Amino acid sequence: MPFSTIFKLVCLVLRSFRIKIMAVAIKLPRMSDTMEEGTIVSWFVKVGDTVKSSEMIADVETDKATMELENFEKGEVLHLNVAEGETVPVETVIAIIGKKGEDFQHLLTSDSIETVDETPKELEIPAEEPQTTSAAPVKASVVSEPSTSSDVRVFASPLAKKMAEEKGISLSQVNGSGDNGRIVKKDIENFKPTTQNTTDAIGVESFEDVSITQMRKTIAKRLAESKFTAPHFYLTKEIRMDAVMDARKRMNEYSESKISVNDLVVKATALALKKHPNVNSSWLGDKIRRNYHVHIGVAVAVEDGLLVPVVRFADSKSLSQIGKEVKGLAGKAKNKELQPKDWEGNTFTISNLGMFGIDEFTAIVNPPDACILAIGSSKETVIVENGEMKPGHIMKVTLSCDHRVVDGVTGAKFLQTFQELLEEPVRLLV
Repeated sequence: MPFSTIFKLVCLVLRSFRIKIMAVAIKLPRMSDTMEEGTIVSWFVKVGDTVKSSEMIADVETDKATMELENFEKGEVLHLNVAEGETVPVETVIAIIGKKGEDFQHLLTSDSIETVDETPKELEIPAEEPQTTSAAPVKASVVSEPSTSSDVRVFASPLAKKMAEEKGISLSQVNGSGDNGRIVKKDIENFKPTTQNTTDAIGVESFEDVSITQMRKTIAKRLAESKFTAPHFYLTKEIRMDAVMDARKRMNEYSESKISVNDLVVKATALALKKHPNVNSSWLGDKIRRNYHVHIGVAVAVEDGLLVPVVRFADSKSLSQIGKEVKGLAGKAKNKELQPKDWEGNTFTISNLGMFGIDEFTAIVNPPDACILAIGSSKETVIVENGEMKPGHIMKVTLSCDHRVVDGVTGAKFLQTFQELLEEPVRLLV
């Protein structure tokens, strides 16, 4: 065989090999420490687009927030393997990038999800809408009044027949007490007609199946694991809030930003944790981690569930700093703008439902924390002091503890310190 022919064959083989190895599979990365799967909210690219490194190619909903997915390859989008609105596990192939015309089928492994139909035009993805199923109106069956025919003889005395006719009673509905079931006078007198609907009841059965978001899935999984693996116990305490409310009023006369009761609660919690590091701890399976820094997670309700952004080194921050930071983090949480640095690293968690009028409640420990503090509303009530009754404000708080880490006395001492700080709020400023 001539050398030129051999050379051409070698070039063809090399070109074929090069084509096969250049296409790159883009896999769904783990974008948070607890992320197990993600949902492609929207693609910024379509098949046939040319992309470069550091270009954002999609919005991905994780268990914490919706985040942009950065691409680190350059080339043409050969294939989109996941449709918008579809949820897949971490490390699933979601797209293929390479040279136009390259073979990429070998990159779609058998355990990957079903591939999206690839067309030269933009990937058409149907919008997902809540499914509402309405059953057809169902009519309740009506028991019709039994009728008598001329062929069926009704045994009744003449007087009973006359009385029944005057009262509009159908003899077929009357049980006779005479001989052989004969209807007599007293049967008509004692007759009580059964109530029957003369009109059909019409209603519409309807329901809506709502898809579970990544956030809700993670909340369900983590809190179920916490509840059923960590032995919980609860400590509840009443705290006088009159001094706190007076101090807050005075502080807000000088503070540029409004200080809330929650800000005072966060500060008091942080200072109490510094004094009781056993409560500021984590269960790690084969060891207990006792934290000497205080990072407090503040539970924030959002549309899809609950997020816990973290106020770092809360013990060393002023009340106005804590207030501004909590408000900023809550806004980012509701707009799905939180980043991993905003929610990672909490050593203790506070859940406050007092602003919703909840008197008291118990919360589930937020792993890896050993405790969570549930804050109820501050209510005006009658307080007995030195044998005298007078009005005052009381707030109930409940500390949920992981008994593997925190014992009852340890938790009680923490709450005692927390109470002293709030009932003498000047100590929060020292």
